[in-house]
Amino acid sequence: MGWKIIGQFPPELKKYVVAVAPHTSNWDFPVGVMARSVLRMQKAKFLGKSQLFKPPFGWIFRALGGYPVDRSKSQDIVSQVVEYFNNNDRFILAVAPEGTRKKVNALKTGFYYIAKGAGVPIIPTGFDFEKKEIKIGQPFYPTENIDHDLEVLLAFYRKIKGKNPELGII
Repeated sequence: MGWKIIGQFPPELKKYVVAVAPHTSNWDFPVGVMARSVLRMQKAKFLGKSQLFKPPFGWIFRALGGYPVDRSKSQDIVSQVVEYFNNNDRFILAVAPEGTRKKVNALKTGFYYIAKGAGVPIIPTGFDFEKKEIKIGQPFYPTENIDHDLEVLLAFYRKIKGKNPELGII
């Protein structure tokens, strides 16, 4: 389909969070599934809003490795996902740190606290629709300075043009 992959996920890492941004379109999902297949990462999991997992298509999202998240109430998802990491020898989780396709002024922090709690790196990744490139950054381990860490991640994402650039990260 004309896309190319820039960078790679380190093969020696068995556990990490793939933080994909900017998330500006429904097209991000098919591009992500395509990339996951090309990269032979079929066992990678993802979090998605619970509405996606309802009939008639919910079974597809589950079969692709999705875990539904009910965003209308607090369910301590961070602790649950940290447990998934702790209970598996290999676990890769893809998330959209913005939490929505709409314009946001800040990243949600759940993905950050999942990585920190599980002691795994975050690998920033972006789908650049302008250049038709899937950009994979370097593994980044959260520190004790969340403000600095989020700024490092945002610096990576600001260079990437989503399908709808006006909805991208500031």
